[in-house]
Amino acid sequence: MTQSINRAFITGIAGFVAKHLARYIASVSDATIYGISRQGEVTADIEAELGDRIHVFGGNLMNAGQVREIIGETRPDSIFHLAAQAFVPTAFADPTDTLVNNIIGQVNLSEAVLATGERPTIMVVSSNEVYGMVEPGDLPLKETAPFKPTNPYAVSKVGQDMLGYQYFVSHKLPIVRVRPFNHIGPGQSDRFVSSSFARQIAEAELGLRPPVLQVGNLEARRDYTDVRDIVRGYYLAVTLGQPGDVYNLGSECAVSIRELLDMLMGLSRIPLRVEADPSRMRPVDVPIVVADCSKFRALTGWKAEIPLETTLQDLLAFWRAVLKPQ
Repeated sequence: MTQSINRAFITGIAGFVAKHLARYIASVSDATIYGISRQGEVTADIEAELGDRIHVFGGNLMNAGQVREIIGETRPDSIFHLAAQAFVPTAFADPTDTLVNNIIGQVNLSEAVLATGERPTIMVVSSNEVYGMVEPGDLPLKETAPFKPTNPYAVSKVGQDMLGYQYFVSHKLPIVRVRPFNHIGPGQSDRFVSSSFARQIAEAELGLRPPVLQVGNLEARRDYTDVRDIVRGYYLAVTLGQPGDVYNLGSECAVSIRELLDMLMGLSRIPLRVEADPSRMRPVDVPIVVADCSKFRALTGWKAEIPLETTLQDLLAFWRAVLKPQ
């Protein structure tokens, strides 16, 4: 049965994906959108863009009382739980903070919902990272693939994934879990590989850096999806997903980081060369990841539609606009 969304709540509203999700919800529904962001995070852009359609609350998911107060005030019928520490190098540098932030934040959100006595549909964002060190025979990855996390971020996502299931079983909260694969697009932080490449190219074009791109491991192959396709999937997961179930979201195509780099360099306005940077290497890097999204497609009809070339063009255009002298 299709669920309508009237009062949507997005955690991590200041984030790259959350802003795209807010735009999408506003474009396809009349829902009022609520969000929570920590002090110092930038939300003025999405607030200006959506006007009175969006209401942002300052707060921190680590503060259980604060979360309970905000959820009690907003009474959402749908919650998109996106907030998380998602950068793998940061997780290696401070695993405790990543685990506590991602897992306890979700516990506080779930308990706040229980306290209201209401049962909004909650979407918990897990990650393809939970599958970890996959074997060639596991590919493409179905939702039944075993968890083999290779970094603290992935472990935190296993925790969030299983907490979502536990609160569904124990408390009958209508929780749907999604496991998105790598998603990229305009607005993404340059801490992530494709956005880092795009920013470096834009800086070199403007003479802000030498025409040399610093890179890490280029041989890993990943399943890249445009963030705008991913948030469309999130909306469908909440409106059509089966509570208690879990769904992969990805392009179902593996592309090497080298191919990604070559495509972006092909869009550059100047010649560039590449230089390896050891600091950009991960302690453990899975050689290849690719999704099987047939389960979600059978349920909703969703599939990734935006070509990778378009995504990369838009990502590079974003950085050119951000860095262009005013």
